[in-house]
Amino acid sequence: MAHDCHGHTHHHALHRSLWIAVFFMIVEVVGGYVANSLALISDAMHLFTDVGALLLGIIVARMARWPATPTMSYGYHRAEILGALVSAASLWALSGVLIYESIHRFFQPEVVDGPIVFIIATIGLIANLWMMKILHPSQGHSLNMRAAYLHVLGDLLGSVGVIISGIILWTTHWNLIDPLITIVFTLTILRSSGKVIKQTVRILMESTPEEIDAEAVQDALERLPGVEEVHDLHIWSASHHKIVLSVHLIADSQTDVLAGAHRLLEAEFGIRHMTIQVEDPKVFEPKYCYDCENKL
Repeated sequence: MAHDCHGHTHHHALHRSLWIAVFFMIVEVVGGYVANSLALISDAMHLFTDVGALLLGIIVARMARWPATPTMSYGYHRAEILGALVSAASLWALSGVLIYESIHRFFQPEVVDGPIVFIIATIGLIANLWMMKILHPSQGHSLNMRAAYLHVLGDLLGSVGVIISGIILWTTHWNLIDPLITIVFTLTILRSSGKVIKQTVRILMESTPEEIDAEAVQDALERLPGVEEVHDLHIWSASHHKIVLSVHLIADSQTDVLAGAHRLLEAEFGIRHMTIQVEDPKVFEPKYCYDCENKL
């Protein structure tokens, strides 16, 4: 029940943020066109990706709650991972376009209306602060929510940059500040979204979670009374917060190894989803891998 309540809260936060982003995106597109500002249009384009990220977040948040089936035994938890990857990758695609346009403007500067840029960017900043306030309590819940939050954070930093650009344009008429601010803003987006992409790829590749030391897990299991050998240890993430483990233990069948391993893994490493196979050393025989010549 608590999980459903949290899920509803996160879903509602995404919905509210989506409508705010849509409205202020339209405002910035019109303002950027009138002011002839690439920085302002780039901020509007980022708001457009915010709309996509938030909409995607709503879809995958619903999918993640779908029940498991015989063919999808883990359920649809990884929908959030795929959603986060698509969302972060879209920021990289946007950044490429913005950097290209900015470089073009360095060689062919265009006149930009500073006062309009300043006013519209200030309105955009207010919108981003509003969305960040809505999403902040939920951004640690999943990678999907984190990606949506980073979209808004990146846009907030962009709005600050565009405001600075507007002030400089207004007071000095130095038009090169417009593409310069755009590039700085874009590099910030690449850095934050790159971290999300790294996390999602690690999960999709079933890497050991960064917060888990696989060698420490193996050492702890080997120290359990009765355990003679630990092999085929695998630790991976089914989703952002769901860590899964499977392992084979060669142990004296007279000892209560299975219960001890469960208690150890949950208490020391926070792993609750596990499959442990206990094998009697008297009947266990090393086998060969079909794909290699190394003993398992």
